[in-house]
Amino acid sequence: MNKARWMPILIVIAIGIVAGGLILTLDKPSTVPADAVNANTNEKLAENQPGIGPRGGKLFTDSDFSVELTIFEKGVPPQFRIYLYEKGKLLPPTVANLAITLSRLGAPAQLFKFAPEADYLLGDQVVEEPHSFDIAIATERNGKVMRWSYSQIEGRVEIPDEMLKSMGVALLTAGPATIKPKLKLPGEVTFNEHTIVRVVPRVAGMVTSVQGHHGQHVKKGDVLAVLESPMLADLRSQYYVAKKRLGLTRATYEREKQLWEEKISAKQDFLLAQELWNEAEIALELAATKLIALGVQPESNHSKITISRYEIRSPISGIIIAKAIALGEAVKEDREIYTVADVSTVWTAITVYPKDLNVVKEGQKVAVKATAYDVESEGTITYISTLIGGQTRTATARVELDNQAGKWRPGMFVNAELVAEEIQVPVAVSVAAIQTLRDWSVVFGRYDRFFEVRPLELGRNDGEMVEVLKGLTSGEQYAGGNSFAIKAELGKAGASHDH
Repeated sequence: MNKARWMPILIVIAIGIVAGGLILTLDKPSTVPADAVNANTNEKLAENQPGIGPRGGKLFTDSDFSVELTIFEKGVPPQFRIYLYEKGKLLPPTVANLAITLSRLGAPAQLFKFAPEADYLLGDQVVEEPHSFDIAIATERNGKVMRWSYSQIEGRVEIPDEMLKSMGVALLTAGPATIKPKLKLPGEVTFNEHTIVRVVPRVAGMVTSVQGHHGQHVKKGDVLAVLESPMLADLRSQYYVAKKRLGLTRATYEREKQLWEEKISAKQDFLLAQELWNEAEIALELAATKLIALGVQPESNHSKITISRYEIRSPISGIIIAKAIALGEAVKEDREIYTVADVSTVWTAITVYPKDLNVVKEGQKVAVKATAYDVESEGTITYISTLIGGQTRTATARVELDNQAGKWRPGMFVNAELVAEEIQVPVAVSVAAIQTLRDWSVVFGRYDRFFEVRPLELGRNDGEMVEVLKGLTSGEQYAGGNSFAIKAELGKAGASHDH
């Protein structure tokens, strides 16, 4: 009775010892090339190669007892399912105890334990992709322990170090990184409202010449239009009369001063002449001020021009963006006839959605890229509207851009990119290293002379680095630049996927 009671416990202990031994022997990745195995080992492996079982799995046999290993993944994550046979007849899954040790390149060995499920034994873990590994099976039935081993290769290619340089493949190491996700927002280039000037005549008159036209680049002081102005003619006449009078009163003052000093005339006559001279000076200064206020130089050579001619000049260098004047029409002094904009700097009006308002801040650096062609610049957010638009339900952020080269044109549509946040992640890889294989996002891990597919579960990225949630550990090497060359080599070598 005691012997019968302790037998199952002893059997479980025996399987544990066997499985532990297999872990120790298979813990190292199987990276030994086939040509390094001696002839005797090759013969033994050939003898122990598994057959194909009734369910398409690997069939391992010892005398009349057989174990069929399958990987089932229809509608569920990949899982080991094991069927037991005796002389080809399916046995209940409870007649034997079984454990599998699975060893991969660059990873510690995994121990799979099994429990009965329907008519098979079900593994207690997911069989992760790729299905490229060495396995050792330990089975106990009726006190007898049986062992088998098997290697399966998938998504692996051998490339010696000396070939990597010629292929242009760079090796990188997965590890901690700072991910800086970028927020992309639409926008439009507009004029800098601080550099827009509206031109008015300042005097009424008849248009006799129009020289500035819409879209024309002008320099400060360039003549935009010419008016014939009776008001200007009157002001110029007043100035010339005041100038003549000043000359006469000055001469009278100098004469009366001399006569008074020679005691020929009375002092009263001298003081009167001085007063008249002072009044003439004031009148000339007032007449000159009126002309200067209109942008007219009082001492211009009036003998060569008509005194009623009034030239409207550009107050700044820039581009004419609006024109409301025509030859022959009468214009009033307060009418806007031109709008000139200095486009050496421009604004970008960026659309900010309510959900992004907590990310966009004044003083933030922004990369602005044109949507139509390759133009890019960097600016700083100088203003964010405090109100949300009634119809658009968005706010507006303003970025000022240098435009000395003239590459930005108002009306252009742009995309603005800014760093939303900085996130520290424990494992990240280069975005350029990511390749697509089947429906996986993968990198190619480097293990001695081999590259092997590593399907990844990816997290946040900033266009340069991407967070790895699962599939690669910190410190593992992988193919970085030119990783598509590894994919091409893998395609030449062919790939298998056993179930």
